[in-house]
Amino acid sequence: MSTDNYCPLHYTMNLIGSKWKPLVLFHLLEGPLRSGILQKKVPEISNKMFTQTVRELEKDGLIIREVFPVVPPKVEYALSARGKSLETILKALDQWGLDDINS
Repeated sequence: MSTDNYCPLHYTMNLIGSKWKPLVLFHLLEGPLRSGILQKKVPEISNKMFTQTVRELEKDGLIIREVFPVVPPKVEYALSARGKSLETILKALDQWGLDDINS
């Protein structure tokens, strides 16, 4: 990667800057969640957007997808170590929103 025009914030926002990614990551701070439970924690997200979001987060190494060989299939998502490193940022964003609502 060329460092001539490198902007760390731009890089970070490319990873987590969509409408849904921070919400999915934030809910996974609680610990691993089954796919359906995680999706219900973000009620406004469509099935298509949920699938796209978790695939991108997995591809970028922020979450881990585990498939259990049971019937019906059970899929669980968890934060990777890289995803867990966003905890301070995600909690700060949550607190900022809470403070803004209450002001």
